[in-house]
Amino acid sequence: MTVRSMRATTPRTTSMIGRRSDSRPAEPANVVQIGAEASVIVNTLGAETIRLHLATARHIYAERRRRHKFLPADLFGEPTWDIMLDLYIAAREDRRVPTTSSCIGAHVPPTTALRWLRILESRGLVEREDDGRDGRRTFVRLTRPGLRAMDDCLASEIRDFARVLHDAEAAHAVAEAAE
Repeated sequence: MTVRSMRATTPRTTSMIGRRSDSRPAEPANVVQIGAEASVIVNTLGAETIRLHLATARHIYAERRRRHKFLPADLFGEPTWDIMLDLYIAAREDRRVPTTSSCIGAHVPPTTALRWLRILESRGLVEREDDGRDGRRTFVRLTRPGLRAMDDCLASEIRDFARVLHDAEAAHAVAEAAE
């Protein structure tokens, strides 16, 4: 399915879901316009927290690629998570992601990635934006709720990993004391 046919099959509603980002409502007080392209939530998260979340997202995305060195790639399949990680990293780096690049980043056939992008869009987690200079190209990005959900998910991952490390250090200390 091409991007054009994907747009044709996406139902249009009066809500923000499925709507192109060229007609956006005014930004809430906790959002600041960065450049001409991306909005980033700044008051709810500090710069250091955003850097930590970004580093975590990069690590998770890279680790998902590395595991294919050790185990067959067909054992793993979660294109939605790959798309969300890729778009999160791009949002935090203030980069625009063409739809085709997002499909490549998912490491699945383009039709599969486009289907998942359409599902993510229908759930209000991503949105598409026309390229003002090239009518053949569209960009995809996380919506504010999508960005917020990824920040919450990454914060949870960081907390859980810190707890695992703490527990492992405590168990190691007990084992050393017993010797």
